[in-house]
Amino acid sequence: MTDLKLFNSLTRELEPFRPIHEGKAKVYTCGPTVYNYQHIGNMRAYVFADTLGRTLSWKGYDLTHVINITDVGHLTSDADAGDDKMEKAAAQLGKSAWDIARYYQQVFETDLDRLNVRKPAHPRATDYVESMIAWGKAIEEKHCYLLDSGLYFDVSTVPEYGRLARAVTEDGEGRIDEVSGKRNAADFAIWRKTPPGENRQMEWDSPWGRGAPGWHLECSVMSAELLGHPFDIHTGGIDHREIHHPNEIAQNQAHNCSEHSAANIWMHNNFLIDRRGKMSKSTGEFLTLQALVDRGYHPLAYRLMCLQAHYRSELEFSWEGLDAALTRLKRMVMAVERLADAEPQPEAEHPKFAPALDKFEAAIRDDLGTPIALTALEDVLAVKKVDAGIKRAVAEDMDAVLGLGLFDLTRADLRIRPKTATITEAEIDDALARRKQARADKDFSASDAIRDELAEAGVVVMDGDPLGWEWKLG
Repeated sequence: MTDLKLFNSLTRELEPFRPIHEGKAKVYTCGPTVYNYQHIGNMRAYVFADTLGRTLSWKGYDLTHVINITDVGHLTSDADAGDDKMEKAAAQLGKSAWDIARYYQQVFETDLDRLNVRKPAHPRATDYVESMIAWGKAIEEKHCYLLDSGLYFDVSTVPEYGRLARAVTEDGEGRIDEVSGKRNAADFAIWRKTPPGENRQMEWDSPWGRGAPGWHLECSVMSAELLGHPFDIHTGGIDHREIHHPNEIAQNQAHNCSEHSAANIWMHNNFLIDRRGKMSKSTGEFLTLQALVDRGYHPLAYRLMCLQAHYRSELEFSWEGLDAALTRLKRMVMAVERLADAEPQPEAEHPKFAPALDKFEAAIRDDLGTPIALTALEDVLAVKKVDAGIKRAVAEDMDAVLGLGLFDLTRADLRIRPKTATITEAEIDDALARRKQARADKDFSASDAIRDELAEAGVVVMDGDPLGWEWKLG
């Protein structure tokens, strides 16, 4: 196979993937802060990272993929400002920070399952605090200084700080609360001392006083311990490119006594946008995956929606767009249902599939071009008069990269009842049978009355639906 080319945010160029260890691929993805539900914009990052991981596996690499769980240290601003998110959530909900972290981690992992994201390692930051303290001690003398509020990293002590974000002024990376005594606006906390008179639920003893690690430290420490430095690819949302990842790089350079960023390639997915702007928890109004399910959408319709846009492009969310993605997913499921009884023949070939295979390979090879790859899969499903076993094998191979799980889905899986629906499926089927008879008897007033009766119950009857779905709960 030809080279896989990936866009490196550090160089702003497409680069061929060259693994550090032959035959192996090591990927680190910045995970969630588990103080609340993750919104669907957050989940786009994990669909992207999973697609990358699936591609590396498809290319034959032995993949190690880590997604960390931030259960301490992340402040209410990604710019290293405000209160600790875990402590703040604990105070608001009247629960322990530990219980909150475990609950929201479980919800996050359930959402990964529903989006068909493969199981990566999920290390928790609180399990690595001693390692973080050791890391801070190792870099303290040359790169840090102590203030009343904690230990701070001096960004002027490493080369090209902010190169990833392309910061050209001190303010470029300086969206951080002012702290008395800081040498540079962009300097950030390695360790935060618990302020006098305060009691934190999550705090530890350290050489710099009792407190908690800074948020940025955990990813440097966990990537080093779990993947080694250097490793192959580091991923995250584009918002991490501006502050969190430059700070990670600075720590890595300091600890490793090297100008290397620790990851050979840095990759970032773009934002999910709704009509009110970038999706964010700060507004208090955000969509979760469960909210989509409650409206009657299968989670994999959202995965498909993500794949329809390139990961580096902004993706606008709309209910109309999600409807279209669900319809497209239904078409694919209908097509693969015809292959359900076929025995896959992965070693066999057929010339009719060659154009689609070349199209798929070229698209994925070019920085994970999933929009075109999806059309290649549809091209395969549309091929007529070929051996069903060969067709199934080709489709399964493509789906292994896209992660839609088409051969595990049925029409019934995709017909999800909205949370507000009160009518039962048996009642719907009975009404549809009565309506069908009324239409056969040319009693159109009775047919219309039954349709209106169903509409009042939230059932949209889709006469002549080319997909074969007779109704949907909307």
